[in-house]
Amino acid sequence: MRPSRKRRACNPPTRTRPRTAEAAAPEAPANVVEASGESIARAAAILRAGGVVAFPTETVYGLGADARNPEAVAHVFAIKGRPLDHPVIVHLAAADDLAEWAADVPEAAARLAEAFWPGPLTLILRRAAQVPDAVTGGQDTVGLRVPAHPVARALLEAFRGAEGERRWNGIAAPSANKFGRISPTAAEHVRTDLGAAVALILDGGAAEVGIESTIVDLAGAHPVLLRPGAIGADALERVLGEAPARRRRKRRARPEATRRTTRRARSCACSSASRCSRRSPRTRGSGWACSRSK
Repeated sequence: MRPSRKRRACNPPTRTRPRTAEAAAPEAPANVVEASGESIARAAAILRAGGVVAFPTETVYGLGADARNPEAVAHVFAIKGRPLDHPVIVHLAAADDLAEWAADVPEAAARLAEAFWPGPLTLILRRAAQVPDAVTGGQDTVGLRVPAHPVARALLEAFRGAEGERRWNGIAAPSANKFGRISPTAAEHVRTDLGAAVALILDGGAAEVGIESTIVDLAGAHPVLLRPGAIGADALERVLGEAPARRRRKRRARPEATRRTTRRARSCACSSASRCSRRSPRTRGSGWACSRSK
């Protein structure tokens, strides 16, 4: 009988990563490109052909389409999942283009444009007859803005022009994110939210302001501040000579069942109010609880 041999413990060979000078940086997605003369010209060509591109402004990144092309604007709404009756802001290359989009330009609009354009200010004016319903949501007004970001301005200039009877002037651009989500302030935010649905994303760095533009309605007898932004009411008042009125938010009617629950909650003096799971959210922290304790 042959003597048994002791088996030697076999240690698996250790795997070592190949030595490199530095780890390779992840490649950017194909539709995200650094803003340059070449990429801006490419983006302008996509817009003229009816496509959709994302581009930086000083406020947030915008999802742009030819504002005169209803089908292109509808594509923006589809990508965002935005209700069709919501108007979008038309971005212009210069204040001189106001007359092509507005039926009339009041003196107040001219003063605000001179003071704050290019910049984070949107003016609501009576729409011109040729403005498509796609950008106004069917309303008789249109929102107009001249952005200050150099990439946005270069794109608007490259897009602007005419060929035969066709004319390009104005990019309709809401924020480049899904409807209801936080507005993007970097190209990566756009890529994460919208992905390949956008033909091209121009990367122009982080947005300087980081919040949406101030919106002032000048379609009525007196200016109305519809949305606060980087330009405050005091700055607007100094230019307008009067303080803009603030739009009052309409209170949404609550369902009858919710109203009944709230009334019951307010009539209760339960000692375990902080632990009551049936209370209305409006009553939490107020010492009111549901009628379960009665």
